[in-house]
Amino acid sequence: MNEVLRQEKKYLLSYDQFRRLDHTFEQVLHPDSHNGKMGYPIRSLYFDTMQERDFYEKEDGLEIRRKIRLRTYSPDSDFAMLEMKQKQGENQKKRSLRLGREDAEALSRGEYSCLLHYTDSFAMECYGLMNMLCYRPKAIVEYQRKAYVASENKTRITFDFAIKATESDFRLFSPVLNQNPVLDPYLVVMEVKYNGFMLSYIKQMVSLEGKTPTSVSKYCLSRSAGLHYLF
Repeated sequence: MNEVLRQEKKYLLSYDQFRRLDHTFEQVLHPDSHNGKMGYPIRSLYFDTMQERDFYEKEDGLEIRRKIRLRTYSPDSDFAMLEMKQKQGENQKKRSLRLGREDAEALSRGEYSCLLHYTDSFAMECYGLMNMLCYRPKAIVEYQRKAYVASENKTRITFDFAIKATESDFRLFSPVLNQNPVLDPYLVVMEVKYNGFMLSYIKQMVSLEGKTPTSVSKYCLSRSAGLHYLF
């Protein structure tokens, strides 16, 4: 199990703003090793309770809340990452566990007993939580990501775009999913993740674009059809 604790700020950019900042960050930061010309793909299957608890806690802006998801980077992958993100005031804690493809496919069907085969306490916690609160697969969201890292404060900057989702097909490894765009294609979600404080030159570059932090959530966007989420 891997654990990361950090702060996170999100900004909604126009595509032109993204291109300007992307060009600047290319000059001063280290590109993520997975970056291609247009980044790399991410596909996440989100789980929620029968009462949509995690969705509404995010909507209500509760200081302490969670999200549970399975993440993969290719339909051909032989693994997926089971992740839990927990909001704790200003901090975000993310814990993750690598699962084999067969176990990930079982979870995507709502079958959680495979987690009992893992000795990691995080697997046990997820098994108990997902059964006790009746978590079920709810939506898959997929997008392109371009990322940069800075050595100071473990800073990581990501640009997410071409965001699409489905609430009817939970086959995480399917080569083709019937998905719909859930965000204007000319908008990009930028996330700045860091420990302690945001680097001044990064804050300055963002402020030059006239942007302030927002609470945009890709999971909430992915539920736009079923729960009538209006961005």
